[in-house]
Amino acid sequence: MRSLFVTALLIFSSTSLAQNSINLTSWNIEWLSINGGKVSRTSDDFVKLNQYVDKTQADIIAFQEVDSKAAVQKAVGDGYAIYLSDRAQSNNKHLQFSDTNQYTGFAVRKDIEVSDPADFSITRGNSKLRFASYIVVNPNQKDELHLLSVHLKAGCSGAYKNNRNCQTLSQQGEALAKWMSEREKKKQQYAVMGDFNHNLSYQRDWLWATMTLGNDAQLVTRDTKADCKARSNKNPRKTHQFRSLIDHIIVSPQIKAKNAHQTLFSSQDVLDYKLSDHCPVNASVTLN
Repeated sequence: MRSLFVTALLIFSSTSLAQNSINLTSWNIEWLSINGGKVSRTSDDFVKLNQYVDKTQADIIAFQEVDSKAAVQKAVGDGYAIYLSDRAQSNNKHLQFSDTNQYTGFAVRKDIEVSDPADFSITRGNSKLRFASYIVVNPNQKDELHLLSVHLKAGCSGAYKNNRNCQTLSQQGEALAKWMSEREKKKQQYAVMGDFNHNLSYQRDWLWATMTLGNDAQLVTRDTKADCKARSNKNPRKTHQFRSLIDHIIVSPQIKAKNAHQTLFSSQDVLDYKLSDHCPVNASVTLN
């Protein structure tokens, strides 16, 4: 009788643990649109994107460079609920471009409970730069998780230079540091995911130092290899490998994260389909 009880207890414990484990993915899907736009994709391209989404086994995808809810739904499939950046709303027309826009947001498996607080700009002034998309998973529960999907300013991927791109990136880093510090003060678990347009893994990196001022954030992707192959801009019949990782997953200190890796495209798929110039970055996290 006792062994039956112990077995039942073990099964219950492992189920509880499994419920607290979430597969996170961040993916910049390169000008994703169903209206042609800067990267025009066919139905076959969308089918192939969907196959790579399946490979990630993601519960939650933080996406970047998406033009509409319909476009990302087509890419990820019907198993996910879509939360698109508030910058896409009609009351934010003054913060939108007239042709194709690059929005951030989330695709969340439909069986996961989500609340959707207001997104916010991480750039000073009336900027058309990307908002930080904000959702809360498992709201008002013990394993509540606050999530941001971000796409930071390009043009400052390495050392700090005193130019407008680096100044903007630095200011965005300060805004994220403040948000993460606020979460920690309130003892809230968090994850910040996205395209940082910067390799945070450099030793003594200036942006990582800026972002961790006043908080104990962990860089889950610190040792993740950059093995992603994309189509070469110079020769579309060849692939190009990016040597530096600029897509990252950051989590609060109490979260345990493992198996941070890229989902890689096959070289043939890169040449045959319009996928993305970024591969998905994934990690499995266990909430407290």
